[in-house]
This record gives sequence, structure tokens and C-alpha cells, in this order.
Amino acid sequence: MTENPHPPPTSGRTRRRGVVLEEAILSAAVDEITESGYAGLTMDKVATRAGTNKNAIYRRWPNRLALGIAAYRRLATTAQPPDTGELRADVLELLRRANRHWSSPLGALLHELISAAGGASELLAQLPDQSSEAAAAPWLTILGRAIARGEAAPEALHPRVATVAIVLLRNEFVVRGVPTAPDDVLVDIVDEVYLPLIRRRAPA
Repeated sequence: MTENPHPPPTSGRTRRRGVVLEEAILSAAVDEITESGYAGLTMDKVATRAGTNKNAIYRRWPNRLALGIAAYRRLATTAQPPDTGELRADVLELLRRANRHWSSPLGALLHELISAAGGASELLAQLPDQSSEAAAAPWLTILGRAIARGEAAPEALHPRVATVAIVLLRNEFVVRGVPTAPDDVLVDIVDEVYLPLIRRRAPA
């Protein structure tokens, strides 16, 4: 018996599993959330785009919010804290970065996810820089460098002190509802509040 030189055609589609399938789902979620925002993200749309079924998604992400957060994490990038050699310039640069981010489409997506998460701290902690430790880290880094240079006293190295500038900027967005903060507001935060506070945190 000879082998058939023309075997019947196959579907040409290999069933995906594990990391390959997870990557396909996450890439589809990133595309959907980029195009339609969190409000337009649905499990049905992601399943269709990824070429899978909703059960495959739910086995990995229990709900739409968890999938949205995972997609945002893929989109967001983490930059190293600035190191200009001067505390004032470092603080201003960090504030300007945050201002640009919160004013961008990616920042708008972050606002949607935070609103959807409500007070669920375990979900908020999954968002880049939203846990208290992660949010404070770059500010403690630049303040620690300033202390090493002699620009501030060691007593200033406290998370609430270090992050007061970013808290005031967040207030502009959350309380005042501004689409973006003017640069002179950032300068005021640094020169009128942040630096005077740092300089007062000296040994008695």
C-alpha cells in the first residue's frame, strides 16, 4: 500500500494553549482598550479578536476589570527617576511627567480603571505606581539623592513629605477637574510648598 501523495487538507489552524493563548488574548485586549477605552472593552470583543472563546479568557482573568488592568499594565512603561543633580529640577521633571501622563489618552484610561475599581485596594495595587509604596518610590529616591548632596536634612526623608508635590498635582485633576495643569501651577507647587517644607524638616 502506497502513501497518498495528496493528503486531505487540514484546517491549518493549530490549537493554542498556555502562554501563546494568553499572549493572544492580552494583545487583543490591548488593541480593544486602545481603540475603545475601558468603557468599550468587552469579553466578547476580545474573544473574537483573539480567535478564542470567553471561557478561555475567564480562566485567566475573572472579570472585565482584571483584564483591563492587565492590558493597561502592558501599555504603561516605567521610567527611571530623573537625576539632574538638583532637587528642584528633579521634582519639576517628575511633576511634568505625571502631568503629561494624566493628560494623555493613557492617563484617561487610568482614570477609568481607578473609577471602576472603586475602593478595591487589591485591584488598585495592580496598577503601575498606584500602591502607596510604588507611588512613593521615585520621590524617596530623588529626595534621598538630595540629602546625600546636602540639599536637605535626613529628617525630610518621610513618604508623606516626599510625595506632597504629586498629591497636590493629583488634587488639580481630581478636585478641580482640570484636563491638564499649567506649568506655572507645577512651579508653584515646587517653590511655594515642596521646597519650603523640605527645608523646614531640619534637626531641632
